[in-house]
Amino acid sequence: EPDDAQRFARLGAGRIITTGNLKFDVQPPEADAKAMAALRQALQQRPVLLAASTHVGEEKMVIEAHRRLRRQTPELITIIAPRHPQRGGAIAGLAADYGFAAAMRSRGHLPDRGTEIYVADTIGEMGLLYRLAPIVFMGGSLAKRGGQNPIEPAKLGTAILHGPYVSNFAAVYGELNRMRGAATVSDAESLANSVQRLLDDPALVKQMQKTAYDTVKRMGGALERTLNAIQPYLIQLRLR
Repeated sequence: EPDDAQRFARLGAGRIITTGNLKFDVQPPEADAKAMAALRQALQQRPVLLAASTHVGEEKMVIEAHRRLRRQTPELITIIAPRHPQRGGAIAGLAADYGFAAAMRSRGHLPDRGTEIYVADTIGEMGLLYRLAPIVFMGGSLAKRGGQNPIEPAKLGTAILHGPYVSNFAAVYGELNRMRGAATVSDAESLANSVQRLLDDPALVKQMQKTAYDTVKRMGGALERTLNAIQPYLIQLRLR
């Protein structure tokens, strides 16, 4: 007697249905309310740039971009959240080499007025960081790593910048760029120029945030389509 899995396979034999990418339907990461309130208070409404899930080589470009940006925006704080948190000490050291005061979240530090580079070398806090940063550079895209997932920051209301190497998520980055919910940068100079443009134009930031959110929402729905596609077979299995 065939089991349910075998019967299900027979019922669907010869049919291939594409329902889409389930990643669009995953809920964005949560954020601890107390931690978010503490970090928001520590930031004191300063302009914030988040560099998310960065890889080796990208932090140097981000810090160089920060150096350029502080000429016009001296209150800017750049948060760097490395893809591999164990690299936090090296990133703080790199910031020090540039003459910037850095603080490391893994050591329990919050930024103060003197902090210029805040290294968020912890795990499971991207939901918090995306909620606090209106502008994000997505890592893995200047270091030829294929880019990191932009769906989460888009759902949480950030204006997205990224490098040219986004093969891991080519379709969504392509659509975000086409709709102008994201923009491509190529090096430290273009990153600094793009961030400065956004810092100077809050209306553009809000437009990019809304467009990014609307774009990934429109690309979603795979979960519902998947459930709808398999429901008739589940009903037949129950009837049998």
